[in-house]
Amino acid sequence: MSVLAPIAVLALLIFVHEMGHFLAARFQGIHVNRFSIGFGPILWKYQGSTTEYALRAIPLGGFVGFPDDDPDSDIPPQDPNLLKNRPILDRTIVISAGVAANLLFAYLVFVVQFASVGVPQGFTPEPGILVPQIVSESSPAAVAGLQAGDVILQANGQRLTTAENTVDDLVTLIQENAEQPLEFSVQRGDRTLDLTVIPELSDNGKPVIGVQLQRNGTLDYRRASNVFELFSLAAQEFQSMLVQTVQGFVMLITNFSQMASQVAGPVKIVEQGAGLARANINSLFPFTAIISINLAIINILPLPALDGGQLAFLLIEALRGKPLPERFQENVMQTGLVLLLGLGVFLIVRDTSQLAVFRDLLQ
Repeated sequence: MSVLAPIAVLALLIFVHEMGHFLAARFQGIHVNRFSIGFGPILWKYQGSTTEYALRAIPLGGFVGFPDDDPDSDIPPQDPNLLKNRPILDRTIVISAGVAANLLFAYLVFVVQFASVGVPQGFTPEPGILVPQIVSESSPAAVAGLQAGDVILQANGQRLTTAENTVDDLVTLIQENAEQPLEFSVQRGDRTLDLTVIPELSDNGKPVIGVQLQRNGTLDYRRASNVFELFSLAAQEFQSMLVQTVQGFVMLITNFSQMASQVAGPVKIVEQGAGLARANINSLFPFTAIISINLAIINILPLPALDGGQLAFLLIEALRGKPLPERFQENVMQTGLVLLLGLGVFLIVRDTSQLAVFRDLLQ
């Protein structure tokens, strides 16, 4: 069940994104003939009065199709409600609506979280240190078999207590044992595992094991005082996560060689989400929000086959006073789609090969 939860989250976010495009077109009276989740061969479809709805075999996104260039369409090429015949502003709204939908959805996730789970007001510590995320699959922690959601109970025979400085104590132990084995006792669900982790020197010369660490325990919650506090707290949380995500993308672009290994595909996202779900099902709320924000930012980048690439073509059209040749745009988009699918397949193969079950088979 912990694996199904993040898979459902990804499917929901793709649906939300494509629904943004779909509704933005429909509300403006623009013809839409396809609504698809996934790419490639059709697994299931339903033909509505004007739109074909489909699930496809390659679950790496989705698309909303328009009859503008469909040779089987009986809509005249001069129809004012074809997307290509609409003003630039109308087309911009349709293309950017997916990004807007993901951002709005991320905010609403926080609203639902604070309304259902409550507003955090305290923390009840428990023994051990929680590992909310593995930074890289090539990190010492990942190689040793540590997973997101694990709780480190002991390190080199030293029990990790509920004290406030427990995380600092473990960090100090790691930094004092560069390239020396550390014996961890780890709780994973109802099992206790013994793992050996060997810290390695990072680029700044400090020993690391490649994980995020935080105190183990449970948050205490209270009901929001009123609806204004609810929406205000959700806005603050959304803004904070949006800023952090944008900063992460800036670091990726400006320092790609060192950050590239942290780029995750669908398999890795599901693995991380499953670990968080095992540790605390409520963590799926921020998980869903941050993936939705990431999806929005990725799509707004001016890259072929993404929304940002189409927006770049619209900007050029606005500056030139006429669009670029259709054949050129099609070639760029098709090339971008092939590269995007290729990257997706590469990430799936890489992340799948690094799953614990495959590492165990190779040992």
